[in-house]
Amino acid sequence: MIDLTPACRRMIDLLAGITDDQLRLPTPCTEYTVGGLIEHVDQVSHGFSTLGHQDTGSEATAAHFGPGWRDSVTQHVQELGKAWDDPVAWQGSTNLSGLELSNELWGKIAFTELVVHGWDIAKATGQPFDLPEPTLRACLDHVAVFVPNAPIPALWDSPVDVEPGATLIERIVAITGRTP
Repeated sequence: MIDLTPACRRMIDLLAGITDDQLRLPTPCTEYTVGGLIEHVDQVSHGFSTLGHQDTGSEATAAHFGPGWRDSVTQHVQELGKAWDDPVAWQGSTNLSGLELSNELWGKIAFTELVVHGWDIAKATGQPFDLPEPTLRACLDHVAVFVPNAPIPALWDSPVDVEPGATLIERIVAITGRTP
C-alpha cells in the first residue's frame, strides 16, 4: 500500500497555482496542453477513485473549464487519495477495458499518474515540484519495473538517459520518456 496523500496534495497545490491563460501551454507530456492534462488528471482521479472504492460501474467525466473547474478537479483528486487510503482498495483484482490487473498495481498506476503528471504540470507552468523522498522512492520503484514491462507499451515514450547523480524525480520522468 502506498500513501497517495503527498502526491494528491501537491497536485491540488499545482492546480491552485495555474492561471487560465496557462491552460493552452504545452507540457512535457507532448500529447497534452496544460488544460488537456488537467482534464486527463481529472478523469484518472475520478476513475481510479471509483476503482479504489471498488465501484467500477461509475463513469469518469472530465473537467470543463468553466467557473469552479479547480474545485471540481480538486475534489476528484482528494477523493482519489481517500479511496486508496483504505487497505481494502489494494486487495483483489479488477478488469478495466479488458485488462485484468491486481488492485495493488492499479493503485500504483494511479499514484504514478499523479506524480508524473504533477511534474509535467509544474514544469509547464513554472511551479516548483517537490515531494517527500519516500513518495518519490515508491514511484521510482514502481516505474522502474512497470514501464519497461507495461501491458500497453505505447502509453510511454522511450526512456531518456540521465546523469548518474540524477534526482529521484529526474529518474522517474526519464523512465517515462521525458527529458528532465
